[in-house]
This record gives sequence, C-alpha cells and structure tokens, in this order.
Amino acid sequence: MSIWMRPERPQRSAPGPRPAYSRAQITETAVAIADAEGLDAASMRRIAAELGTGAMSLYRYVPRREDLIELMVDAAAGEMGLPDRPTGDWRADLSLLAHERRALWRRHPWLASLTEGHPVWGPNSLRVLEFTYGALDGFGLAIDEVAGLVGLISGYVAGVVRTEVGWAEEARRTNVDMRQWMSDIGPYVQRLITSGKHPMFARIIRETQTPWMEPDARFQYGLDRVPDSIAATLPGEAGQARRSAVADEPTRPTC
Repeated sequence: MSIWMRPERPQRSAPGPRPAYSRAQITETAVAIADAEGLDAASMRRIAAELGTGAMSLYRYVPRREDLIELMVDAAAGEMGLPDRPTGDWRADLSLLAHERRALWRRHPWLASLTEGHPVWGPNSLRVLEFTYGALDGFGLAIDEVAGLVGLISGYVAGVVRTEVGWAEEARRTNVDMRQWMSDIGPYVQRLITSGKHPMFARIIRETQTPWMEPDARFQYGLDRVPDSIAATLPGEAGQARRSAVADEPTRPTC
C-alpha cells in the first residue's frame, strides 16, 4: 500500500497514551541526518536514536525504507517557492522552477544521489507537478509531448546539479576544488595536447569558457538555451519566432 494511503498515526489496539511521534517529525529528523551525513546515514535505527526511542516503534509510522525516502523527497519539495498556479509566462515559470530545484538540491545534496525510479506523488510533489505541467498547458499539446518538454528542463537541471554536488563532495573529501584539480593535472593535460592524438580534447582545453564561469553564471548559460528548444515545438511560439526572424531581415529591393 502506498504510504500516502496509510493512516498518519498507527491504530491503537488497546487503551493507552496517544502515539508519541508523528510522520512529519520522523521525516524532518531523517532529512537533517541526510543533509549532514548522506542518505545512507538516515536509517531507522539512527532516526530512533535521535528521537530517543527504539527503531521498531518507528516502523509503525513508516513501515519501509522506500516509504521513508518518499516522505523525505516530498518534504523537500515543499520548500520550493512556487506560486499556486502558473503565471501565464511559461518561460518565466520554467526558469523559476529550474532555479528553485537547483537551490533545493544544493541544500539537500542527497537528492542528487537518488537514482531515477518511480515518481513521488505526495502532496508537495504533486503541487510542483501541477505547476510544471500547467506552465505548458494551453498549447494544444498531447500530455506525452508536455512530459517530453518538461523532461528537457528537468534533465538539464539534474545534470548540472549532480555535477555541482559531485565536485562539492569531492572537494569536501579531498580538500581539492575544481581549480586546484585542473592545476594539479596540468602537466598530464599538456602531454595529451602535445601528442596531437586528441584534437577535440585539445580544443576543449584551449577554447572552452564555461568551466571557468562562476557556478551561477554557468547554470544560467545553459538554462538560457533550453527554452528555445521548447519554444520550437510549441504551436504559435515557433511561428512567432519565425515571423520575428523574417521581420528582422533587411528589406530586399524589388525589380
């Protein structure tokens, strides 16, 4: 049974004191542990120790590990500062969504460690879903098309933030950040370039600019380009873009 269909508090089979804990309290404790030490550290035994109780008593509230992770993901989604409904400006709405999701994952790096699996349909996650899909509603697209377009921006954010979180975790573990790593590996890079065997690698090293941007600028650089890909598939949007391009062309004299 889905955790979202289970009663919030376990049923009492006999008279006695009301349950001492809540699902929200357990979830909040789990999130705090995961933020500080990683997702694996947020075990029921550890949560119970933080709450001053036995692990078995908490399984009455959250029966499975999978349920706990769903609750944690949904609780985190509740932090996203999204309006109740889309504004009508789909570009602005999706940009806000991207920035909010990036900020969320950076606050809770364990989110980036989760592998893609079944979706979480808790109340906060559903609110985000309604906002996201609603931003592209009204263009007459099939829902599968909307899902594909949402996937473009979601995939971009996930890819960038997983890299950011990965670098941050490596820097924490080794005390070597990206710039220091690039400096340390410089002699090997120079050898690869001098060999002439890897021309595209040489171009990347010599010409690329984005790795040296500050993280916010690097994120925005890619984000500015994703909506153009989405716009190309939207009825009216693509036509408007083409009309604007034609209008911007210099007038040609007629014979």
